[in-house]
Amino acid sequence: MSDSVTSGPTTPEPSDRPLLRTTLGEVLRRTRLEQRRTLADVARAARVSMPYLSEVERGRKEASSEVLAAISDALRIELPDLITEVGRDMLDERAASAEVIRLDVARGRRRSVGTAPTTHRPGDTLMQAA
Repeated sequence: MSDSVTSGPTTPEPSDRPLLRTTLGEVLRRTRLEQRRTLADVARAARVSMPYLSEVERGRKEASSEVLAAISDALRIELPDLITEVGRDMLDERAASAEVIRLDVARGRRRSVGTAPTTHRPGDTLMQAA
């Protein structure tokens, strides 16, 4: 019998961590595309240049709180809802990078097996550190 334990993510290199501006840009772009709106349309409504909005969506620029408020208004999404979605995406990214350690109870060994198993067997236990 063996148990699966999912430990927290290993300490990632700074370059491996998702940046806030990158995840924010992804959420903004996803929201815009879900609304089937063009970059030009949202930029005009937010009163920012189209190239600047593109840079924000690609995570290349960090928008000020005033610009974020204007973009969220243009997308008809409340700023707290936008920030919440960004937080969820960042947590999902962290969970996806969590390391799985298989504990072989019978032999008393620990071995790392990489990512979480896609199927669970009787007796498997999954735990995730926050």
